[in-house]
Amino acid sequence: MNAVSAENSAATAAPADRLRITEIFLSLQGEARDAGWPSVFVRLTGCPLRCLYCDTAYAFHGGQWREIDDILAEVAGHGVRHVCVTGGEPLAQKRCIGLLRRLCDAGYVVSLETSGALDIGAVDPRVSRVLDIKTPASGEVERNRWENIELLTAHDQVKFVLCGRADYEWAREVVAEHGLDRRCDVLFSPSKSELDPRELADWIVADRLPVKFQMQLHKLLWNDEPGR
Repeated sequence: MNAVSAENSAATAAPADRLRITEIFLSLQGEARDAGWPSVFVRLTGCPLRCLYCDTAYAFHGGQWREIDDILAEVAGHGVRHVCVTGGEPLAQKRCIGLLRRLCDAGYVVSLETSGALDIGAVDPRVSRVLDIKTPASGEVERNRWENIELLTAHDQVKFVLCGRADYEWAREVVAEHGLDRRCDVLFSPSKSELDPRELADWIVADRLPVKFQMQLHKLLWNDEPGR
């Protein structure tokens, strides 16, 4: 490696105690078990998936390197108990595991929003892992890491974002095949632009599915306003 290449490599290498962060902000948790709680969101940059309905594509690139100590200090400055680590795909950055552990050590109620395409086994057991199983209409169904299901506990949650009836029937079969409702909370959400929430609600009720219907509370309140 020549001097110029070495210099460029050093400049782009990830510092040992840092993560690339898109944003940190205070809002209401809009989804899952902690919906409604004032929460700090730590959004990590980067994602190996490209779901067709993704609403956070701005987190694919950019961001700033932040020291973990600095991240913790900013979280503490918001003065709330709940913290959600999200993305992008947070687990695409290996040091996310350390951040999650330190947030738990600091006494926060911590959740992790992850695509389910990466191994969740190293995540601190104090973290509630919200595993997003990708449906056929997402365009990324082949990326599901099914081995993660065996790692789920009652502390975790599974989410399906559904784009239509075919997705619904597929997800219904996955829940039954893997006994997901006996492992943890299962959440069915309508894709904002592709499925009428009332249709999904009616299907769940008609089939008496052991799942929770949910909508994104923050989008009902603030639409797609950044940082909300």
